[in-house]
Amino acid sequence: MATFVQAMRLALHVGEERLGVTDIFGEDVGPPLGGVFTATQGLRTAWNTPLDERGIVGMAMGLALAGQRPVCEIQFCDYAFNTVDLLKLAGAMHWSSNGAFACPMVLMTPVGAGIRGSIYHSHSFDATATRLPGWKIVMPSNPRDAYGLLLSAIRDPNPVMYLAPKALLRLKARPGEELPGEPGDEKALSKMIDAPLGDRSRWRAEWPKMEDLFVPIGEARTVRPGRDVSVVTYGRMVQASSAAADEVAREGIDVEIIDLRSLHPYDWPAIRATVKKTNRVLFLNEDTEVTNFGEHLIRRTVEELFYDLHAPPRLLAGKHVPGVGLADNLEHASVPQRAEIVAALRELARHEA
Repeated sequence: MATFVQAMRLALHVGEERLGVTDIFGEDVGPPLGGVFTATQGLRTAWNTPLDERGIVGMAMGLALAGQRPVCEIQFCDYAFNTVDLLKLAGAMHWSSNGAFACPMVLMTPVGAGIRGSIYHSHSFDATATRLPGWKIVMPSNPRDAYGLLLSAIRDPNPVMYLAPKALLRLKARPGEELPGEPGDEKALSKMIDAPLGDRSRWRAEWPKMEDLFVPIGEARTVRPGRDVSVVTYGRMVQASSAAADEVAREGIDVEIIDLRSLHPYDWPAIRATVKKTNRVLFLNEDTEVTNFGEHLIRRTVEELFYDLHAPPRLLAGKHVPGVGLADNLEHASVPQRAEIVAALRELARHEA
């Protein structure tokens, strides 16, 4: 089975060969490293930039406006905060030009905690990203979606931010989450994905038709059906909420889990349907809890679905602290853990309407 980062790498190969990707660049993205997580190994259009995030974003904007289709990477999202003014300009380009200029760029960056990255390599960026009008924002939770969402991001005429949870990058696909058309011979797949520049002739001929590959931006996925409580989440918290749901299931609490996959546009019909079904909802992510994206979803839920709620909608998110500590106990105290998710699910399920 392919891992999350292998799925990203294969999607970039397909982007080069079939979707018109002209440049893939960032810090250590080109030879010999192929990115700090090896997501860009063996890509023929990959090249290294100086250690300059503003230069990376500015270069991607320029290439996109010149008719190219670039994919750039900021090595860790912790270093994207000093590019927010440029990101705002990229998002406004099509609108401010009255449709005259498109900006078809993809910005990839690893996000979140879970690898003991301490204060410089553990931030989340989803709340900040969703405050940038004009951008589409995606965050996969498994290799299949990592692959399909990256292809959709490359094809999209808008700037798309691709947030990759760094704690999931070595995650292997589970049954039902394989890449479409994934060959049964795992050694052959590994060779296609990992070999520097590799022999592309085989996957050119054997990979499925393009319509089988894309995960639509803006379409959520029901990870687990349930009747008692809904969890609306994305990224690494999909795995965490699934483990918590298994635990409370032994107590008779049936949890439905919705993986948004896209933060903007997000799938409001899917959220509405799950709230109307269970009447109790937990919004879960690991960004800091103050001005969190989940707070927006709660506001909309209360405004539009108030009379469907049997319990107050709940947000469980990261603590509002300046960073994530290096020690295990500090990291665990900073972002939601399974025990906290279990406690929130119990509280919601037992709340008397």
